[in-house]
Amino acid sequence: MRRALAPLERFLAIEAASGILLLAAAAIALIWANSPWRESYRALWHLRLGATVGAFSFERDLHFWINDGVMTIFFFVVGLEIRREIHRGELSELRRAALPLAAAIGGMLVPACMFVALNLGRESVKGWAIPMATDIAFAVGVLTLLGSQVPPALRVLLLALAVIDDVGAILVIALFYSSGLEPMAFLVLGAGLVGILAMQVLGVRTPWAYVLPAAVVWAGAYAAGIHPTLAGVAIGLMTPVRAWFGREKFIEQADASVAAVRERKDADERALLSHLEHLDTARREAVSPVERIQHVLHAWVAFGAMPLFALANAGVSLGEASFSGQSLRVLVGVAGGLVLGKPLGVLGASWLATRLGIAALPRGIRWPQVAVVGVVAGIGFTMSIFIAALAFPAGANLETSKLGILVGSALSAGLAYGLGRVILPSRSPARAAAAEASTAS
Repeated sequence: MRRALAPLERFLAIEAASGILLLAAAAIALIWANSPWRESYRALWHLRLGATVGAFSFERDLHFWINDGVMTIFFFVVGLEIRREIHRGELSELRRAALPLAAAIGGMLVPACMFVALNLGRESVKGWAIPMATDIAFAVGVLTLLGSQVPPALRVLLLALAVIDDVGAILVIALFYSSGLEPMAFLVLGAGLVGILAMQVLGVRTPWAYVLPAAVVWAGAYAAGIHPTLAGVAIGLMTPVRAWFGREKFIEQADASVAAVRERKDADERALLSHLEHLDTARREAVSPVERIQHVLHAWVAFGAMPLFALANAGVSLGEASFSGQSLRVLVGVAGGLVLGKPLGVLGASWLATRLGIAALPRGIRWPQVAVVGVVAGIGFTMSIFIAALAFPAGANLETSKLGILVGSALSAGLAYGLGRVILPSRSPARAAAAEASTAS
């Protein structure tokens, strides 16, 4: 039971801590962008970086390398999480996935429809997907503040909803925010994917060996007109979910290596190194590549990539934001979609799915608790800002949409915390542990 819960507990703990760092990075960016040193904020992200080899030159500003480069690793980890959930998580069975699937679809459609209703017939309608997203780091952080009041089943529901939400956001980016497609570049992208598959078939186990074909996939996606971060998702979904050794073979190999070392007490260090290499291989291959790579990268993404993205993108210049005309509709559409559309969509779609017999509430979970998940799902931040940057060019609509994201996410976080204090029952640590054991069983 503890082995089954350990990866989930680690994931949630990292996301909760990351939410605090994200909040700090966003606050620094917002203050910096509106301070007397605002020009240095802009100049930093427009710093040109690149490489030149002979006649070939590829140079972009720092903002590009963060949004299209560093965030590719973020999307790669998202792809790994989706792959793991499909294999043996909350999305591995239709019966278990039905409720979060319905909740996520409702939580995406209703905010998008609200935004479209306010902006239909205007250029600003391109931002319809901005309020669809849920930021798992901030959302888990709010639930963490509620402590033992939150049942484990409710955390799992939120996590599954957020994963499906990420899938929806990825599809939206691929289908609606990719333009100027270049057919020939798809050959480069396909060659990189085929190279990865060939290496997997040949049994290449070292993750570093896949960096070159992954770079080819990224370059192909960029040249093809697809947002290059989607290359990270594709590679994450291709990562194997089965361990080469597994638990039993690991024990067998480890016992054999330790026994060999004990028998050869007089062996030199070179012979000892050979056995240690076997032990290291057994340790590395005891778990699947999906689990191993996610374990290594998750903290780097949560404490590095995401705060860096927030620092580069959350600096809303209030002087450039507009509170009239089209921009006001963007502000209301984004903030209203997150604060009202998300909980209405999550709760309404979940209720409909249970009424139709498609899904059922987890044991011990009641509708008021699902409402808390719906409200906390209105914290959009990372993915919402990412989509806003794709939807709008630099200017009033972009700055106003970012402000709407910050306002809507902050209101959703405050409402979720307040509702959680009122709705969720207060539980002692002993009762919380008992409930966790009951959920696991």
